[in-house]
Amino acid sequence: MTHPYTYIDPNAKVAPNVKIDPFTVIHGDVQIGEGTWIGSNVTIMDGTRIGKNCRIFPGAVLGAVPQDLKFAGEKSIVTVGDGTTIREFVTINRGTEDRGKTTVGSNCLIMAYSHIAHDCSIGNNVILSNSVQVAGHVVMGDWVVVGGVSAVHQFVNIGQHCFVAGGSLVSKDVPPYIKAVRNPLSYGGVNSVGLKRRGFDVTQINHILDIYRYIYNKGLNTSQALEYIEEEISASDERDEIVTFVRDSGRGIIKRFTKGNGDD
Repeated sequence: MTHPYTYIDPNAKVAPNVKIDPFTVIHGDVQIGEGTWIGSNVTIMDGTRIGKNCRIFPGAVLGAVPQDLKFAGEKSIVTVGDGTTIREFVTINRGTEDRGKTTVGSNCLIMAYSHIAHDCSIGNNVILSNSVQVAGHVVMGDWVVVGGVSAVHQFVNIGQHCFVAGGSLVSKDVPPYIKAVRNPLSYGGVNSVGLKRRGFDVTQINHILDIYRYIYNKGLNTSQALEYIEEEISASDERDEIVTFVRDSGRGIIKRFTKGNGDD
């Protein structure tokens, strides 16, 4: 299954049925799970762990050292979950001593020319469209979709089931279950279409919408909104997740859009 023009370091652990196309280089401290296909001119560097049934398209570079001046050669890794597709010329850097690893979950689609920097944690079923640039230490939950040519600031947290519009600059945290749109990036409502596709019923979606009305539409500050939500809105996994996310946000969450605030 390996082309004679491919180089695989003898110390690499490659499952027997992995298919590797010509002119690809696999370094020594690498593990690749069964059923994975790796296209031409791919470089898989030390510290990379790739799961089963992945597809790595030509020109991708996985496991390169971080683009971080504080990096001092410490041992770190990149992990890619089962069933993930990594398209042409994607770059994923391994971690630093801060977290020790960069992780991409299972069944993700990382489209062409995207970059995932050191110490990021990308959940399962995430879609990064073409040329999405993700800085270091970013956390994305499961089922996040980020539109093309977006840039995500370091240390940003994007909650699960979010949709981020193409061309966005994400410099604040994006709470779960919502759409992030406009310029500057703002709350654009609950991601009801995405939630329906993933099995959320109308009652659940309306419950989430009620929570965000108090965060964004009632004129309350964040502390007042969270206090009201905890006292007046019935407990649920979604409610508790949203409250915890907002309360723990290190960079602050995106705001509601107001006219005259820079939008085209």
